[in-house]
Amino acid sequence: MRALFGGRAKHDYLSDALTLLNGWTREGEQIRRTLAIDDTQHAALTERVKVVADALHLRPEISRRADHTTQIRVGHGNSPLTEGEVLLAARIEDAYRAVAAPGEQRG
Repeated sequence: MRALFGGRAKHDYLSDALTLLNGWTREGEQIRRTLAIDDTQHAALTERVKVVADALHLRPEISRRADHTTQIRVGHGNSPLTEGEVLLAARIEDAYRAVAAPGEQRG
């Protein structure tokens, strides 16, 4: 499985993985997701993401915006996305589904 992460195969693998992350948009070497969740859901999501991010040794940017949305950025402006960062985005999606009430998931 590690062979998939070398050279061009790594780029193809990450591109394929990103296409499976609905709602995430790529901005240079970062990916971004905006979620319409309330303050309580934001707090719960932030705590869940912190646990996963700590385990992966990554630091996503999570901010509460004036329009009552939560914005998440994963990646660094200067470095290509890594498989760990894409994995973090997938785990953020899992956490989002866990904290958002069914039928209220938007974004």
